[in-house]
Amino acid sequence: MITFDQVSKFYNHNGSAVTALDNVEFKIQEHEIFGVIGESGSGKSTLLRMINTLEKPSQGVIKVFDADLMQLNEKQKRQSRKQIGMIFQQFNLLYNQTVNENIGLPLRLNNAYDQKRIQEVLEFVRLSDKGKYYPSQLSGGEKQRVGIARALITQPKILLCDEPTSALDGQNAYDILELLRRINQTFGTTMVIVSHELNMIKQLCDRTAILENGKVLDILAIQRSQQSTQFGSYYERVRESLG
Repeated sequence: MITFDQVSKFYNHNGSAVTALDNVEFKIQEHEIFGVIGESGSGKSTLLRMINTLEKPSQGVIKVFDADLMQLNEKQKRQSRKQIGMIFQQFNLLYNQTVNENIGLPLRLNNAYDQKRIQEVLEFVRLSDKGKYYPSQLSGGEKQRVGIARALITQPKILLCDEPTSALDGQNAYDILELLRRINQTFGTTMVIVSHELNMIKQLCDRTAILENGKVLDILAIQRSQQSTQFGSYYERVRESLG
């Protein structure tokens, strides 16, 4: 479904070379919930942006739906992006538009506006009575549900989630986690969850890559019965908690 094969990404910053990703390799299976965990600056967001072609690798091969992303022309890249939804940490809603209008934006951009479809998605995320509200009238958890509904409106095969619960408190974060799980179970959506939160990765993901300074240190299958520890290095805490 998604393959990274010896992928590296280099930037030039003030005349110096900066390595964002260093020889990254992994494969995400169809329908899998795959986590990418690491501290700030580890390369998580760069990795995520490469999947929807917003970033290009400096070297290596990335395949999505068995297609080499670097071999796609611009039209093909746009078609690929249509199959990929995105959920953001800070919701990225338009505050001068209603919930209905925010969710319908991807449809309007594709000249395929469908109010019935919008209502169906609202019901799925349990906001069926909020369509005419503005984002300023919603709680943080409700705003994220709108963001998820907007991502779902095009029925994507892949859902990319960039720190989807880090701006939320305990109960709202748990509710979003359960909604993401329900999306995966209902639609079979493949998910890539980028987070620094061990608890979310542990509860939601099937496997996770541990990213540090642009390198994948390990890829672990999740053992949800284990408890995390507060001691040791960041890598040791992640491995003991998830491995």
